Amino acid sequence: MVLMPEHSHSMPPPMPLRPIASPSPSDQPILTKAAPTPPGRRPLATLPKAQLHLHFTGAMRPRTLVELAVEKGVRLPPHLLDMDPLTVPADARGWFRFQRAYDAARVLVRTEDVMRRLVREAAEDDAAEGSVHLEMQVDPTSYAPWVGGITPALEIILDEARASSEATGVDVSIVVAASRIRHPLDARTLARLASQYAGREPGTVVGFGLSNDERVGSTAQFGAAFNIARDAGLASVPHGGELLGPSSVREVLAALSPTRLGHGVRSTEDPDLLKRLVDDGIALEVCPTSNVHLGVYPDIAHVPLPDLMAAGATIALSADDPLLFHSRLLAQYEAARDVFGLSDEQLAELARQSIRASLVSFDRRRIWNAQIDRWLANEP
Repeated sequence: MVLMPEHSHSMPPPMPLRPIASPSPSDQPILTKAAPTPPGRRPLATLPKAQLHLHFTGAMRPRTLVELAVEKGVRLPPHLLDMDPLTVPADARGWFRFQRAYDAARVLVRTEDVMRRLVREAAEDDAAEGSVHLEMQVDPTSYAPWVGGITPALEIILDEARASSEATGVDVSIVVAASRIRHPLDARTLARLASQYAGREPGTVVGFGLSNDERVGSTAQFGAAFNIARDAGLASVPHGGELLGPSSVREVLAALSPTRLGHGVRSTEDPDLLKRLVDDGIALEVCPTSNVHLGVYPDIAHVPLPDLMAAGATIALSADDPLLFHSRLLAQYEAARDVFGLSDEQLAELARQSIRASLVSFDRRRIWNAQIDRWLANEP
């Protein structure tokens, strides 16, 4: 197998080790801090919800990033420390800027302790935001060189997912994701590995994904890998319909038979396609801040969340890469409330849809839906 990092065309060279005086971890934001709750509204941090689209390195806390960089004497590039998509000009956004930042952050993830820390802190942050379930997406080949191979890399993450689930009360499961920029045979290897750990409980692999720049490679060439994963009972959860439009979504539907679609917001550009997604019950992992940061839409108000809701789509709001976007799951719900004017009842329905789209047992969904009922029953 050719070992190349997720979200990247090649392994970035080691960053120079130089003393750094700034920034300090305390300069970085705490992303779980809730915005003020408007009068007459229920606090969104206590709304039970599921996070179904969160990348491994991209889940790192900004403060952890700086702390690790200081420990290793690594000078972080300025673009990694100031990534607010609402202040970056629209013509300066895009995949290349995102990719450079992701690569720079991943250089710091080279030990088992750091890998475990990322899982644990992600679970803690989701717990602080009211999440009851987290599905974290990872390509273990990105970390394999530092821990002895792809199998140890995945087992470390799964073991910490189990431990963090017990410690935080957030059920943490894993989606193994192949990368579009590597050979499809590598994806088959990952699918076979993921299949060995398939399950529906915390600390198991629940799905198989396809990530990275959707403009690269042929979707159909990854069909064999998804067949392997599907035969093992893993859900098909590839990316599609963010950087490219409806035609790419149709390719994903034809080649990978998705259970859920990572993003999928561009399906609104083709009403017939959107109707097909709704009729087939294919849930969409909608990450509004990602759409803005990557230049798909100029601001949150242009993200077609209301159109998706009006069409009857199953929507799972998610954060994607909080480290790079400085925005976690709670902020996506706050935007739905404050930008789109959704009521508490509508927000509760979005939370139900995220749970409905999650890859867990019926009993767990029933428990979490009852918790949403109690949230709505409480007076604002």
